Amino acid sequence: MSNVTAKLVQAQSRVRVESPLYHANLPALAAERQQGEVVLREKAMLGHLVLRGNAGNELFAKTVEKVLGVALPTQACSSVETDRVLVQWLAPDEWLIITEGGREGQLEAQLREQLSGHYAITDVSGGQTVLELSGPKAELVVRKSCPYDVHPSNFPTGKCVGTVFAKSTVLLRRTGAESFELVIRRSFADYLWLWLQDASREYGLVISR
Repeated sequence: MSNVTAKLVQAQSRVRVESPLYHANLPALAAERQQGEVVLREKAMLGHLVLRGNAGNELFAKTVEKVLGVALPTQACSSVETDRVLVQWLAPDEWLIITEGGREGQLEAQLREQLSGHYAITDVSGGQTVLELSGPKAELVVRKSCPYDVHPSNFPTGKCVGTVFAKSTVLLRRTGAESFELVIRRSFADYLWLWLQDASREYGLVISR
């Protein structure tokens, strides 16, 4: 482990981190007996990095692929993932990298050590979280919350889009026939938690671990 990597990991270990929804006590709600057709789970405490650079630069693209273990998605609204990292397209020169919590410091350090030229990396782990919506009525909740057309013919598995959700914004990705992921900002987490409870009320909302 290089000195840069070691310093980033050590600094990260000294910071107290809390999910943007820690106050909702979702684990306690998940322990209660529940019935419903919409399942909500927070994928809390993951590592989030925003990477910017020129995907048309072969050296940049190859270096990032070497570090992440997967090539950057270059088609609009696309995503790629492995068992350790998810990369979502945000713009022609911008991507969101999500990895297991605690690994983001190491990834950032490796990228900084191996990249050169014009690029930018920002750790936004503390500023957002991921919510998973699943179940037979999950798509109906998304439809009533979002103006974007999420029919499978327009929004297939793996596609991601930044869109309005209620009166906030999210990065929305379809993960399966009946499942979605929402990357939400910390400042809107409480509002969206309340919104999703209300929007799911007619179908029944189940909180999952």
